[in-house]
Amino acid sequence: MVKDLETRLRNAMPSGVDYCSVRYLAERDEAVAVRQDKPLPVSRSETTGVMITVIADGALGYAATCDLGEAGLAEAAGRAVWWAKQAAGRAVTDFSKIAWPSEQAEVTGPNIRPWSEVSLEARYDLLTQQCARLKTDDRIVDWSAGIWFASSDSLLLTSDGGRIHQTRHYTMPSMNVTANHGAETQTRSLGGHSFCQQGGMEVLDTFAFTSAAPRLASEAIELLTAPNCPTGSMDLILAPDQMVLQIHESIGHPLELDRILGDERNYAGTSFVTTDMLGTYQYGSEKLNITYDPSRPEQLASYSHDDEGAASEKAWIIKDGLLLRSLGGTISQARTGLDGVANSRACSWNRPAIDRMANLNLEPGDMPFNDMVSSIQRGVYMETNCSWSIDDSRNKFQFGCERGRLIEDGKLTSVVKNCNYRGISATFWRSLKGVGPADETVVMGTPNCGKGEPNQVIRVAHASGPAMFENVDVFGGAEA
Repeated sequence: MVKDLETRLRNAMPSGVDYCSVRYLAERDEAVAVRQDKPLPVSRSETTGVMITVIADGALGYAATCDLGEAGLAEAAGRAVWWAKQAAGRAVTDFSKIAWPSEQAEVTGPNIRPWSEVSLEARYDLLTQQCARLKTDDRIVDWSAGIWFASSDSLLLTSDGGRIHQTRHYTMPSMNVTANHGAETQTRSLGGHSFCQQGGMEVLDTFAFTSAAPRLASEAIELLTAPNCPTGSMDLILAPDQMVLQIHESIGHPLELDRILGDERNYAGTSFVTTDMLGTYQYGSEKLNITYDPSRPEQLASYSHDDEGAASEKAWIIKDGLLLRSLGGTISQARTGLDGVANSRACSWNRPAIDRMANLNLEPGDMPFNDMVSSIQRGVYMETNCSWSIDDSRNKFQFGCERGRLIEDGKLTSVVKNCNYRGISATFWRSLKGVGPADETVVMGTPNCGKGEPNQVIRVAHASGPAMFENVDVFGGAEA
């Protein structure tokens, strides 16, 4: 069947064009959840289709179809050629001059304990057990546990002989507990939904899913009577599950090259970064080292090649605080002449590939968490994102966290609630004073990063240890 499909896809490539690629994708997902000790209906979806892209007369055209028969593929190929002809002479670049990748690869991602080998009954039993462990107090008013699983099978064929076949599996657990007393409501979650990786049911063990419930319930109750986070300029330690959001919003998005070029201004905004900053701009302190790193197979956005066929290799984005390169794929690199990475990705078969951050990681440092705490006279430790706001140039931001602890005279002391901090990307990262070592680094991600018109929701990933910043504007409702 696979061989027959591949033959049909190759036969669908139109003649008389400069270049053609056919990208097939079949993706399935299933979500199971238990809320307030009651199983919710299973949610399942499946999508299969093909995107055909052609280069003709120096222009690019594409068309998608879910009809994988010969007639459906031929019709889509004809539409792709038609669009390329319409764009001829009007394109932002001469696409025929781009050196399109032509690679061969056969890759299967990690899947130690396959989802398919665990019965639906067993999945619900697991979630029912964990959900029940969240209801420890009458003040807990909402509680839930769930698992979202997805698998993808993609095949990219190019007219010059390229063939890339990749199979991936993704497991994304969740757990939430909300407590209320009078007018006060507080929520604790399992990593703010950032605890997700490639793989099967073994991902649950990675994030201690079966032991998290009592701790989350206890912390939610504790937050009800905790004082508000103090307000003022002070030192700040961010837990890895908050660093995911910080890296994502104030490094990942502003460095996507299509955004820098203005392609995203209608929907997601622009960027404070400009192309002349690459190689010269001090993005952060010498402690800031950011890589695009597809070498971790368990990370949510690891892949051997992007959706235009470019091979993915680890690359330094920021080294010792200096901005070296942006997150631009094959087309953006051709438009600018700048170095980029293999990050042209599409969320599905019916969307074109665009510049997307993938695995964007904070490289380990040399300052353990305990050393960070002991070095601070007055500060706050914050964990687990609960709110975010950032301007349309990805510069000024304000983020909130579920839980905090005061740091006083080098020791962690009282728990505080309603923890928030704000800053400006262009200066915030220069206040970075310490990054946790490799054994404190956590591999995390997010399954729902939105971008593009029409919108594309895609998986991205970040690895980080705890990080310490000095003199940050912190607030939460109580005066310092």
